[in-house]
Amino acid sequence: MPREIVDAFSTCLPGLFVDGTVGLGGHSEALLDEYPGSQILGIDLDGKALALAEKKLSRFGANFLPVNGSYCDVGEISSGKGFDGVSGALLDLGLSSLQLDTPDRGFSFRMDAPLDMRFGDSGDVTAGQIVNRYSQDELANLIFAYGEEHRSKKISAAIVRDRPISSTYGLVSAIESAVGKKKGRIHPATKTFQALRIAVNDELGNVKHGLEELLKVIRSNGRLAVISYHSLEDRIVKNFFRSEASSCLCPRERIVCECNHQPSVRVINKKVKKPSKLEIEANSRSRSARLRVVEKI
Repeated sequence: MPREIVDAFSTCLPGLFVDGTVGLGGHSEALLDEYPGSQILGIDLDGKALALAEKKLSRFGANFLPVNGSYCDVGEISSGKGFDGVSGALLDLGLSSLQLDTPDRGFSFRMDAPLDMRFGDSGDVTAGQIVNRYSQDELANLIFAYGEEHRSKKISAAIVRDRPISSTYGLVSAIESAVGKKKGRIHPATKTFQALRIAVNDELGNVKHGLEELLKVIRSNGRLAVISYHSLEDRIVKNFFRSEASSCLCPRERIVCECNHQPSVRVINKKVKKPSKLEIEANSRSRSARLRVVEKI
């Protein structure tokens, strides 16, 4: 959603921006093209993707500053780079095309690969370790909670039965043996792969922590934009923004406010923004994208 992101930050000029999930640099490129003279601090855990983004954006010189790291550490990173008073920050929480299309990363079930699924190279846990070490009940709970898969018990039983499982195709085979092969638009392994990826990278915990940290570095009247791709992420973003925009966080049964909460943001788009039909036609992977934007008070 490059056009929507560019428009979201139109009030933030002159711009010092943070792209907390650079990927291949598409959003950063759109911002630098639209707003010449702006600077972007580009952060990503994926060193390979960051290197490609740096090459792609080299024409902008020092206006693009790449950093291999986590957006959860944005305070320390931005301070170290002299990025004080950030005027706009972006998180695009989806997988990059590089991650999906690189076989040895294990993110996609379209290619046979080791069960890795780490965003960076230094993570402690791989998808393979979870698949082969978790108990049947632990797997079922994980797949249900992070994949919202109602057939999680059948799938976890099949995984345990087929262990050890070392590759994406092996995992897909176990899943299909439990719930059948693809019949509609959604592959039966989609939700399980999502659940494993979330668990490996602690995505939901990072989203909540990252939003808090990004809000700290954004100046007054600056904006924070987040693109999410599944309901678990979007719910965290929506609830965080709603809470930060509220003047009272007391339980509903309280007649008089006792929390004295002061809103820190203003919600820009109360109705979530979705990609246009043209963008979906050009990039089918964008179809589930959801954009929410707030402005810091």
